[in-house]
Amino acid sequence: MLSLAIVGRPNVGKSTLFNRLTGKQMAIVDDTPGVTRDWRECDGRILDKKLRLVDTAGLEEKFDDSMEARMRRQTELALGTADVVLFVIDGRAGITPMDEHFARWLRKQEKPVLLLVNKCEQDHILDQARAEAYGLGLGDPIAFSAAHGIGIDELYTQLLPYFPEEEEIVHSDEDGQKFWSEEELDQLEGDEDFDFASIEGQEVAEEIVDDGVLSEKPIRIALVGRPNAGKSTLMNALLQEDRVITGPEAGLTRDSIAVDWKWGAQTFRLVDTAGLRRKSKITAKLEKMAIDDTLRAIRLSQIVFLLIDAQAPLEKQDLQIADLVIREGRILVIGINKWDTVQNRSEKLEEIKYILADSLAQIPDIPFVTMSALREQNLDRLMGAALESYKIWNKRVSTWKINKWLEAKISQYPPPLVGGRPNRLRYMSQINTRPPTFAVWVSKPDDLPATYKRYLINGLRQDYGLNGVPIRLLLRKSKNPYAK
Repeated sequence: MLSLAIVGRPNVGKSTLFNRLTGKQMAIVDDTPGVTRDWRECDGRILDKKLRLVDTAGLEEKFDDSMEARMRRQTELALGTADVVLFVIDGRAGITPMDEHFARWLRKQEKPVLLLVNKCEQDHILDQARAEAYGLGLGDPIAFSAAHGIGIDELYTQLLPYFPEEEEIVHSDEDGQKFWSEEELDQLEGDEDFDFASIEGQEVAEEIVDDGVLSEKPIRIALVGRPNAGKSTLMNALLQEDRVITGPEAGLTRDSIAVDWKWGAQTFRLVDTAGLRRKSKITAKLEKMAIDDTLRAIRLSQIVFLLIDAQAPLEKQDLQIADLVIREGRILVIGINKWDTVQNRSEKLEEIKYILADSLAQIPDIPFVTMSALREQNLDRLMGAALESYKIWNKRVSTWKINKWLEAKISQYPPPLVGGRPNRLRYMSQINTRPPTFAVWVSKPDDLPATYKRYLINGLRQDYGLNGVPIRLLLRKSKNPYAK
């Protein structure tokens, strides 16, 4: 697949073009210069051809340790991964000295460079902009409008010579999970032979398959937490490269940056996200957009690393993020970062255990790891905890086994009577994994107390080793066996 890097100075429309070619709102777009700070990759398409697109930060003429210089270095790293460079300039603004500087720099790179003149929606802008663009010495400029899709055909024509003869197959990111209709669920009642594992297309992850691989597709891990918790530092430490910008400033990451990576034999997709703050403190439009992007990354992930500053562990905002991850049914692994800076570690550890048991009691034994992303300490333990939880998250229990178990639980502690009559739990089955999801058919589901649901969920955790991951329990109205 052809890899295409989109470069140019800030605010020329690179992210708008990236979103158009990916067909998704993957990158945050705003009129503020310098919105994109790291480079990000995504599969896209131009007409009938597939592309691997690389969106980069705006090119800045800085060579110190400033934010702009760090963004420029990230762009240079991105160019090393690309087959073709697409240099974008602003047709409305005309050629600037910075455009000329970077055109000279690009001519020295050993990469094919295509020149795209963006924001050419109007004819009078188009003619003047193209005439000026020839002076950059990068060949025939492509008149374009990323916002309106003008110029796609010409861009396609100029890219054609660079496409490989045989394109790679792009695998879907979808989990392939089974979604049940109401009718399908009702048909399951009483079917003792039903086994969720028998559904075609469901992955088996109870046992590690060949070479230690749990899943053929990349397992998606989102790195989330408050600003400056060390998410980007952790991503760089795991990748063993300076892939995303880090620094003492809070809120450096805006877009969610996804990178494929291998740990052992297993492939992962790491997603670095923007820091989440309390809603009352979010005022800037850009921050709101970045947070929406982070929430989307959580929903699309399978594992979430919640990074917490060891000096102020599990504050209200951390617990709210954890609760969100649990409600989404994702695997939660808590990384207590900057542990190397803690003085009284045993006291701090007891404090963390108490807060977890008290504030996240709905899931006992949530895995947490004390670590230091900066010093690369305990990263193996963090990944080990994630993979162990991933296996639990994919666990299945056969239908006949779960119904024998249900009979024993009812015998031990029957549900409360309703109007002096028994509220019968007639049948139970696991209907999904990721997270483990069970359906129970009850004669009067609306009258089954929440405490009894918790009794069943706690029993499932204890008896089937489902600690540390969310469990969903659905109540269905049982058929009347005497109805004609």
